[in-house]
Amino acid sequence: MEQQKLPNALISIILGITSFIGCCCTSGFGGIVLSGVALFLAKKDEKKYLENPESYSNYGQVKTAKIIAIIGLILGVITAGAYIYLVSTGQLDELRENYMEMLTEMQEEQAAAE
Repeated sequence: MEQQKLPNALISIILGITSFIGCCCTSGFGGIVLSGVALFLAKKDEKKYLENPESYSNYGQVKTAKIIAIIGLILGVITAGAYIYLVSTGQLDELRENYMEMLTEMQEEQAAAE
C-alpha cells in the first residue's frame, strides 16, 4: 500500500511561521489567529494519522507544525497581553511621545551637523 501525505502538514507549518510575523505587526492578535488555525489543522492531521498510522508518511511535519504553532500562540498571547497592558495604563501614549521627541532631536542634530 502506497503511503500518502497528510493534507494540512505544509499549510500548518506556513501558518505557524507566518504567525511570528503576525505577532510583531498586529500587536499579537494576528499571531494568535494564525497560530490557532495552524494548531487546529495540525491536530486534525494528527487525529487522521492516529486512526491509520501506516498510511501516512509525513507525520514528522505535523509534529513540527504543532510545535511552531504552539510557540507562535505563546508569543502572540504575550505580545497581545503587553499591548493591552500598555493601552490600559496609558503608557503606550507616553512611549509614542518619547519616541517622537527622540526623532525630532535626531533630526535637529542631523540638520545642525550639515
